[in-house]
Amino acid sequence: MINSIIQAINNRQEISFVYSGLQRIAQPSAVGISTAGNDILRCFQTQGKHITPGHEWDLCTVSKISSFKVTGETFDVNPPGYKRGDRAMKRIHAQL
Repeated sequence: MINSIIQAINNRQEISFVYSGLQRIAQPSAVGISTAGNDILRCFQTQGKHITPGHEWDLCTVSKISSFKVTGETFDVNPPGYKRGDRAMKRIHAQL
């Protein structure tokens, strides 16, 4: 799945997945290894439900993602508030 996420970031493609039991569509912005050593995804959710309403930025543990797919939709502009060099990641595999 990491390679698919990296490809989606590099091609600026939206992704669809289930996380915490909720279906989401998001713009992936970075994927890497957390300070705790887990593969993590930073993404901006554009559709779907939120555990915390109004909380569009998500930090997801990749091993907890299911039903992952690339939607085929692309985005040209970085998500609002996006910053390179995600501090939650000790190593970044790919970023916008």
